[in-house]
Amino acid sequence: MNIKILKLIEGAKKAEGLTVIIDVFRAFTVACYAFNNGAEDYITVGRLEDAYSIKEDNPHYILMGERYGRIQKGFDYGNSPAQIENVDFTGKTIIHTTSAGTQGIVNAVNADEIITGSFVNAKAIVKYILQKKPSNLSLVCMGNAGVEETEEDNFCAEYIVSLIKNQPFDLEKMKNRLKEGSGKRFFDPGNADWSPEGDFHLAMNFNRFDFVLKAEKEDDGYIHLKKLSV
Repeated sequence: MNIKILKLIEGAKKAEGLTVIIDVFRAFTVACYAFNNGAEDYITVGRLEDAYSIKEDNPHYILMGERYGRIQKGFDYGNSPAQIENVDFTGKTIIHTTSAGTQGIVNAVNADEIITGSFVNAKAIVKYILQKKPSNLSLVCMGNAGVEETEEDNFCAEYIVSLIKNQPFDLEKMKNRLKEGSGKRFFDPGNADWSPEGDFHLAMNFNRFDFVLKAEKEDDGYIHLKKLSV
């Protein structure tokens, strides 16, 4: 298996084979919690205009996401796992647009297959990869807005590789480092309305879920996530 770790939107464009689009803080952590809470369909959108258009045509859909980390006008929820942790999405369709994660999905045009990546389902991701046995594996770290690297996404890619190769990885050491680094914003009370501390802890709930989220383009022209148990 040829494994490549790629970075940001430009990396997503170069991804080949089975591709894991990684966004720990917070898009694909949010997506896992939403599916765990019963979401039936999940539309990932790159452009805000498309997200608003889908919502206008389908007012009962749930509009979720952010720009610059903040919830946008008319959205039902931001990009916060803490905000939706206890929300029942049974039977609901979610529209999700973010600055990094969903941008990676729509830009990975050369990938054979796309799944999402985060710590909350990392072992499930690796189980899926080992089942598929791809010749090429691309791990794409989306970073901040898809243009600036972040520690958490890079660490997630390294953790996935360590699991594939059965090598040690100190999750607690990494978690403590993130508290003082790219996760520091979650511990600033001034950010509680858009980056609450609970987001950090939920994102660091390692291997909580035993499913992967696969991205597939459907007849409506949009890319939908599908929950696959592994």
